[in-house]
Amino acid sequence: MQAGEKTLSAVDPQTPNVPRMYDYLLGGKDNYAVDREAVAEVVRHAPDTPFMARENRAFLRRAVRFLAQSGIRQFIDLGSGLPTQGNVHEIAHQVAPDARVVYVDVEPIVLTHGRALLANKPEVTVIQGDIRRIDEILGDPELGRLIDFDQPVAVLMLAVLHFIDDEYDPPGIVARIRAAMAPGSYLAVSHVTGDFDTDSRVQDAAAAYEKATNQITLRSREQVLRLFDDLELVEPGLTTLSMWRPDPGATVPLGAERQWCYAGVGYKVGAPGGR
Repeated sequence: MQAGEKTLSAVDPQTPNVPRMYDYLLGGKDNYAVDREAVAEVVRHAPDTPFMARENRAFLRRAVRFLAQSGIRQFIDLGSGLPTQGNVHEIAHQVAPDARVVYVDVEPIVLTHGRALLANKPEVTVIQGDIRRIDEILGDPELGRLIDFDQPVAVLMLAVLHFIDDEYDPPGIVARIRAAMAPGSYLAVSHVTGDFDTDSRVQDAAAAYEKATNQITLRSREQVLRLFDDLELVEPGLTTLSMWRPDPGATVPLGAERQWCYAGVGYKVGAPGGR
């Protein structure tokens, strides 16, 4: 454990917990009063936070559907959070019933809930892992049981990297993941930004996480783009959540191009026959 890190070996009902807070934002029931109070403080500064949480989940659904339709049959969801409706394996299996999915989260509560949910699904598993120690995750035997890094894989890092402080070198972490992926693989990222924070509401909302298990670091478009180094961005490139391949007929919200969360999917070129 690094100096200053909070222990995550047991469920702490007295400290706001990021996965439980996100669960509450999505209307879930796996949270405590301390989580709901923390969310209320975030929403006080940024009233559209619940909407943004739902939009992030909608981006996940669209991205996973796109990836499965593009031939991906292996998925790693890093920082997966608590199980909720529309999990990665449920979306992927609508397109490809043989898709294999590994969920990874540092929080013990995610491991407990996830394993109960996935007890009868041999093609899906959940492991506990700290993204800051990415090599331990990539070398985990349970991940290796389902994921063959010699074949294309989709790695999802949705609303997780802004919880990794600069001192842990998020670009270096993602570079290690990109290096492990075979050609033909994809990386999907969503990340909170302060680029459009003209009234400091996002910065103030991020400050409300100071007492939670993880804090938020806002990053610019250029910093988020760096996460896709050596990858080819899938159209429409790096956008905000609602602007990334909206469903046909969907109404794009007013001001969607200035939402405070970027989203993108990158492709690792070099697969035989192209994309």
